[in-house]
Amino acid sequence: MPRIDRYILGQLLTLFGFFALVLVAVYWINRAVSLFDDLLSDGQTALVVLEFTALTLPLVISVVLPVAAFAAAAYGTNRLSGESELVAMQAAGLSPWRLARPVLMFGIFVGLMVAVLVHGLVPMARARLAERSAEIAENVTAQFLRPGAFQYPASGVTLFIRDIAADGRLLDLFIEDGRNPAERLTYTAREALVVRTETGPVLVLLEGMAQSLRSEAGEPRLSVTRFDEFSYDVGAVFQSGGPRGRDLRDYGTLRLLDPDADLLAATGASADAARREAHERIAQPLLAPIAAMIGFATLLIGGFSRFGVWRQVGWAIGGLILVQFLSNAAANQVGRNAALWPILYLPALVGAGLCAGLLWLAARPRGPRGRSA
Repeated sequence: MPRIDRYILGQLLTLFGFFALVLVAVYWINRAVSLFDDLLSDGQTALVVLEFTALTLPLVISVVLPVAAFAAAAYGTNRLSGESELVAMQAAGLSPWRLARPVLMFGIFVGLMVAVLVHGLVPMARARLAERSAEIAENVTAQFLRPGAFQYPASGVTLFIRDIAADGRLLDLFIEDGRNPAERLTYTAREALVVRTETGPVLVLLEGMAQSLRSEAGEPRLSVTRFDEFSYDVGAVFQSGGPRGRDLRDYGTLRLLDPDADLLAATGASADAARREAHERIAQPLLAPIAAMIGFATLLIGGFSRFGVWRQVGWAIGGLILVQFLSNAAANQVGRNAALWPILYLPALVGAGLCAGLLWLAARPRGPRGRSA
């Protein structure tokens, strides 16, 4: 690598490390505060809070890195220009296209970092976060299984346990479920056991009775059923979002490109939706070199001005917003129709065309009229 490329690349990497650290810290703290409140309100320890915030860190970094690359490229180019180093390089015969080479290498390096995150670390962290969330949900459920007191785990549900044996058996259990206005259910059992299943904790009632009170033709009707064993999905009582299912973002990209029946059954999604998620991951790292090149190329256009480069910085921010807007719009369109997944790569193509146009403008010879006062 030529010395000039190493010098510019070193400057960009130093600034990138600073901006990435600051942006990640700010973004992560904002997310951690809300997570901190939610977990502590559920009675979790500080170690659980720290674990959950650490598991959200890969996603935060993958979102922040392209912005940090843009800030590093824009600030680094401005500093090279302000210290006349950029002018000296151009006077030595280096064109904007040649000067863009180390910036492009820097953007590709950041893009590779984003690719490692979105294809590897983020799905692993999300899968682990889903597992820990399920464990926490079961622990929260267990907190309501306290003897000698009436508990109200959800609206319309009353739970009472006389005592808990040393081996974990729940003795003399009473449950009243009035969530359905048309039918009130009452369960009593001599004993009950808490059993963990794939869908959450389940109460297995032993030697009990189920009473159903409903209104038929304006008259109440009571049905009584005695049972030796009955399963009551207590986990569903604590879930306000309906039945739980895994998220597509918990799986690896290769598996999403060719989804199997197990994946589709676990997520409840279609094969097109799984492929859309995979292509979104593939397209996301492409925006990192685009962001870096926009921050560099925009500051090359225009001549010297005693008012500084605020106008060019504004144009650079506008170009980055345009590319991000196109990315969001493409994701929304593909979300409505998964067959349109090729348009996910359109923002990267538009950004590449914008960068090429800016470099072409910067390389054009400017006469006296092209110079700013």
